[in-house]
Formats: sequence, structure tokens, C-alpha cells
Amino acid sequence: MNETVSDTVPVRESLATPHRRAGAFFLVLSAQFMTAIMLAAAMAPDYDFGAGAISDLGVFPETALLFNGSLVLVGALNVLGGVYFYRTHGKRWLLSLFVLAGIGAVGTGLVPLDASDAHGLFALVAFLFFNVQAIGTATWLDGPMRVLSILAGAIGLAFLVLMAIGDAGTTAAFGPIGHGGTERMIVYPVMIWLVAFGGYLLGADESVAR
Repeated sequence: MNETVSDTVPVRESLATPHRRAGAFFLVLSAQFMTAIMLAAAMAPDYDFGAGAISDLGVFPETALLFNGSLVLVGALNVLGGVYFYRTHGKRWLLSLFVLAGIGAVGTGLVPLDASDAHGLFALVAFLFFNVQAIGTATWLDGPMRVLSILAGAIGLAFLVLMAIGDAGTTAAFGPIGHGGTERMIVYPVMIWLVAFGGYLLGADESVAR
């Protein structure tokens, strides 16, 4: 019995450090959002995956609550994770990137696409700063995780530029993947990065703080 209790202590203490709590928030953030997008796209009637915007999922009555609620959760978890991550690196400018990205996500969820033009502004803030936070985090990392952080953020920003060009009238910029595919290439790489980064922080020991 004593051996069993002793074995459970590390499990209870595994989230006691700031970097592991940050990792848990980032992992849950990305996993729940990717799942919500998949479910919503399957539930929304006549949803056009290629031509439709991701935020269209926040307008359909069948998926609005799921999608918009998931976005608000994304923003809240990103801010919370950013705060705990800040306790590890101590860089205020890096914390500000996580906070701005979180605000963008929360605003995008609270102001649906059909509610106000402010939705587009919030979405732009989220698109921009989620990818910039990945690149910014690379300054704290080394090895493969640093490369992954830069790569994920750079891909997202490149497709953000392509989407801006396409939305301005040059629809050829979307290529064969359309607006919907282009928008997903802004979001998916950084969400995959958050899964990897969250796992990295959860598995790191105390030496990760520097």
C-alpha cells in the first residue's frame, strides 16, 4: 500500500511547476480546438470546406455554440498558459504575444462573423499573434523544438499574407486549396506546434527554467 501511495506522488506533483502547467494548458487548448473544428465541419449543413471560412462554423445554428465556445476557451487557455510560461522565461515581450493572441481568439469567439465587422479585426489579431508567439518562443528554445517553432510560425504568416492577397481580389493566391484551405494553413501549423510544445513542457524537468 505504501508503495502505491508513493508511486502516485509524482503524478500529483507533475503539474506543480509553472512550465508543466503551461504545457498542460497549451496541449488542451490545441487538442480541443482541432477536435471542435473537425466536429463542427462535419455537423454544419452544406459547409464548403474549400471555399468557406473557418469562422462560418460560428454562424451555423448547429455549430455556433461549439465553435465560438471553443474559440473563447482557446483564448483563455493561451493567456493562462502564457502567464505560467512567463514564470519560466521572465520575458515580458513574449508574454505580451501570448496575451494578444488570446485576446484575438476570445474576441473572435464572442463576436461571430455575422455579428460585426470587429470579428475580422479580432481574427486578424489571433492569426497574427498565434504565429508570432511561436516564432518568439523559439528565442527561448534550442534544437528541434526551436526549428519547429520557427517553421510553424513562418508557414502560418506566409499563408496569412496569401489570404490577405486573395481577399483583396487576387483569388489566384488561394491556389487549389481555396480560401478555406489557406485559412487552415494559418491555423493548423501553430496548433500542431502547441501540441508539440505543450508535450515538451510537460516532459521537461526543472532545468528547463532559465
